[in-house]
Amino acid sequence: MAQWTSAVGAAQLARQLNAQQDRPAGPGTRRPPAYRALADGIRLLVLEGRVPVAARLPAERELALALSVSRTTVAAAYEALRTEGFLESRRGAGSWTAVPAGNPLPARGLEPLPPEALGSMIDLGCAALPAPEPWLTQAVQGALEELPPYAHTHGDYPAGLPALRAMIAERYTARGIPTMPEQIMVTTGAMGAIDAICHLFGGRGERIAVESPSYANILQLMREAGARLVPVAMADGLSGWDLDRWRQVLREAAPRIAYVVADFHNPTGALADEDQRRRLVEMARSAGTVLVADETMSELWLDDDVDMPRPVCGFDPAGSTVITVGSASKAFWAGMRIGWVRAAPDVIRSLVAARAYADLGTPVLEQLGVTWLFGTGGWEQAVELRRAQARENRDALVAAVRRELPSWEFEVPKGGLTLWVRAGGLSGSRLAEAGERIGVRVPSGPRFGVDGAFEGYVRLPFTVGGAVAEEAALRLAAAARLVESGGTAGAEAPRTFVA
Repeated sequence: MAQWTSAVGAAQLARQLNAQQDRPAGPGTRRPPAYRALADGIRLLVLEGRVPVAARLPAERELALALSVSRTTVAAAYEALRTEGFLESRRGAGSWTAVPAGNPLPARGLEPLPPEALGSMIDLGCAALPAPEPWLTQAVQGALEELPPYAHTHGDYPAGLPALRAMIAERYTARGIPTMPEQIMVTTGAMGAIDAICHLFGGRGERIAVESPSYANILQLMREAGARLVPVAMADGLSGWDLDRWRQVLREAAPRIAYVVADFHNPTGALADEDQRRRLVEMARSAGTVLVADETMSELWLDDDVDMPRPVCGFDPAGSTVITVGSASKAFWAGMRIGWVRAAPDVIRSLVAARAYADLGTPVLEQLGVTWLFGTGGWEQAVELRRAQARENRDALVAAVRRELPSWEFEVPKGGLTLWVRAGGLSGSRLAEAGERIGVRVPSGPRFGVDGAFEGYVRLPFTVGGAVAEEAALRLAAAARLVESGGTAGAEAPRTFVA
């Protein structure tokens, strides 16, 4: 009986591998034999979760044709992977990916490290900051005071607590977007919101247009929902969207959904201007595409000279095209798993009805906590503290990376939580692997793309500052030296670092 649970096509695997190996070699790099480079490339894809464990690989002849190499090279690579525990085979069943005994299963998204691992590993994988105190504690205390009346009910509110829905609607209205509570559904974080939207509008096999690059966890959510992702390249630098490319994709691919982050895009930090927002909404309306606008970063401007544009939904007065997603997780705290959807009332009713087969509702206590924050002014004070933390971290990280890695290229965004870095011609996947050995965890660029794109990039979040940012840059520089040497130099042992 076959032991594989999914399959990777030869063309898809070749695209991912070619993206790795087409990067310019670093100075002094010793090129390994072709079979070894191929085995290393497949191993990296497995370790990063971009090729799943228990995925059937193409037959040797198929992959050799797709890569334009000899079948002997592929056979030798597969044999090396079997020896190392990354491949299993059975006559008649083919070969499928595995991980060696004792190794943790690789994560396909960006998951935070467990707290006990943070003493020796600097985690730059998760773009989330510690809770802004004392506001978290005060919000929980305020929620507990309001809890007794709700405790006498069944506790299931599929659309969200009426008080919180009303407050979220009022906040949109205050931003110049008239909104009724009937247009709001409270969800379990922004991920819960987008998951619900994808299941309602984007059934298996449906096309979803996504920015390229885009947020890794959302891309993985859409893949696992069976969507066909259509990447649309961002404009150069931090200038937002390339509208000519969007026009072409919307006209030719006719995607059912388009997912965008207009406000301090994750991972690039780009901010789309009002004209771009207006034109993209018009294009989506003409194409019959539902435009999902992720606003989770919208309150995280970090510089005083930022003039925030109107929300994307402000250019859709009829409410027929744009669905907006918001969240407390980035602006306040990732542990506060409260998100929301703003859409036309009929869309909200459909989402709420479908929720009966998903999670039924969002935890009441956390909803009461966000309600307390919105109602007391605590939210604004907490977000201001969050901006100050992120600004200080950004400036420290930028200075440290420029000092230790002067060949790395990036533009400094005016908001958000992430820095999108071109890693001086090095492979992002290999930097991520070397970083784990050095003691710094960094996500590689291909996690944010489709089929191996952005191999030459890494994403650095503004989650550490001061001495920790300096140490992170030192470890990244050590990882870069290891990659440049071809991975044969002795890895520097990670030092225990207490922030």
